[in-house]
Amino acid sequence: MTTPLHERAVGEAAQELLERHRAVLDRAVTAIRTREYWSPYPDEADAYGEPARTAGDETFRQLLGREFPSDQPGRDGFVGPGPEGGGERSPYGFDLGITYAHADPDVLLPAMEEAMAGWRSAGPWGRAAVCAEILARINARSFELAHAAVHTSGHNFLMAFHAGAVHAQDRGLEAVAYALFEQTRMPTGATWSKPMPDGRTFSLAKTFTVVPRGVSLVIANRVFPTWNGYPGLFASLATGNAVLVKPHPGAVLPLALTVRIAREVLRECGFDPNLVALAPERPGERLAATLALRPEVRIVDYAGTSEFGHWLEANARQARVFTAKSAVNSLLVESTADYRGMLHNIAFSLALYSGQLCTSPQNLFVPRDGIATDEGHRTYDEVVGDLADTVTALLADDTSAVAVLGALVGPDVLAEVEYAASGAVGPVALAPRPVTHPDHPGATLRTPVLVALDAAREETHKTFGREWFGPVGFVVAVDSAARGAELLGSVTRRAGALSVGVHTTSAAVEALVSEVCEDAGVMLSVNLMGDWFITQSAVFSDLHSTGLNPSGNSVYCDGAYVAERFRTVGVRRYGDSR
Repeated sequence: MTTPLHERAVGEAAQELLERHRAVLDRAVTAIRTREYWSPYPDEADAYGEPARTAGDETFRQLLGREFPSDQPGRDGFVGPGPEGGGERSPYGFDLGITYAHADPDVLLPAMEEAMAGWRSAGPWGRAAVCAEILARINARSFELAHAAVHTSGHNFLMAFHAGAVHAQDRGLEAVAYALFEQTRMPTGATWSKPMPDGRTFSLAKTFTVVPRGVSLVIANRVFPTWNGYPGLFASLATGNAVLVKPHPGAVLPLALTVRIAREVLRECGFDPNLVALAPERPGERLAATLALRPEVRIVDYAGTSEFGHWLEANARQARVFTAKSAVNSLLVESTADYRGMLHNIAFSLALYSGQLCTSPQNLFVPRDGIATDEGHRTYDEVVGDLADTVTALLADDTSAVAVLGALVGPDVLAEVEYAASGAVGPVALAPRPVTHPDHPGATLRTPVLVALDAAREETHKTFGREWFGPVGFVVAVDSAARGAELLGSVTRRAGALSVGVHTTSAAVEALVSEVCEDAGVMLSVNLMGDWFITQSAVFSDLHSTGLNPSGNSVYCDGAYVAERFRTVGVRRYGDSR
């Protein structure tokens, strides 16, 4: 992608960053066009070296039990451990003890608005270069971010290093690439000439300037504060907006580190650091709802429960609201040419991060007459039993289990698992078991529970038709593959889904499910095997969500995700007539 000449200088420091990151930005824009595999951030921990691993561990531990440094304006108190309660507690069984500065929105928001003037003048390429530098510095501290993800979101370390660190950075850069592409689609200037009837030419000199909407509010969740937070943060920042980050009270640290790095880079480049700020909340404050209705806030990015997402969409009318909400993901198992490979792939998908991924499968629709496999016909009961045995073998001992599972992020998740395991909603095909973490005996870990349901019983539809957050899976007997596809589509349209799968050797069944998923607006995975799972989303290639079903109204990441964050203002100047 050719860098256009700028109508405004980007500043000496930003210009140096543009030269440094030009190749990465060009390659990122190419990747979103071709949808091929690419990432500038290695996802193998060994690629960063042992010193980086050691430094990340030590830096994380030095943060515990202390006040997190902040130079934001409007400080009016603190958030964290104290008599009022609150503060972050690791799902692995200990309090982080970190105190954060609380900010008065009446002081902070005007300061953020004021900071935007100089940032707008940097232009699309200048802003993209600064964002790329922020991400590069975040990447250099991936181990620190990974530890923060482990002890706020309950990830195992590998999951934290991937989704909480490097893959979140990929998502951020993807948003920058889309922002750069969309902002530079229109030229910064043009000469418009119209031949006149008398032989003269009438000319106008025109300029086109990207103008940001205003302050952007990122309302983050606890499960993936960076992976879900970085797309909105960097899409808004790269399009000229200031960004106020409102973290989940239980997962402040990953985004506090992110904001601190962003402010450092902005200051070094000569921009006002108040372009990015953190807004932790006091217990019971409901700060997200308050901030979302502020007139200064013109963009809202939200990831979390559907209930609050619907409230934002209905009430934050002064802002463009982007939501990622609850999802009920399903699989149809009709037939397979690799029965054992299919079972392992499904079992791992059910167990990964204890089913707390937004893409974790919950419902498995299986014909009651059974399925055809490379091992012969398998009845519904045999499929259920074989899957239960595969999950059990995968998580056979605590050492194996902790490498796959994650700590449950709250007592409400454990309550869901225990209720499903009680038999109250259906026969239990696989009971969960508690897992003891060798390094964190205070952690709450459970293996998946599998419940057998029959779709012929109408009351079961309420059970599998809602989200059960955590390691809960339903194996639902259906009359036919066509009925399974129908239910898959109806659940998606009613409750929302992010990722749907089918296992089949039939071209007709594949075509049927593909049509259902297109109509319902959800990504479909066909016959996934080996080391790729329904839970995974490849940055720069896969589109996470579609905005077409109730799981959310936006996509990570496409042109619509960034184009609504700015507008283009034209100026016409009279030229010579001849």
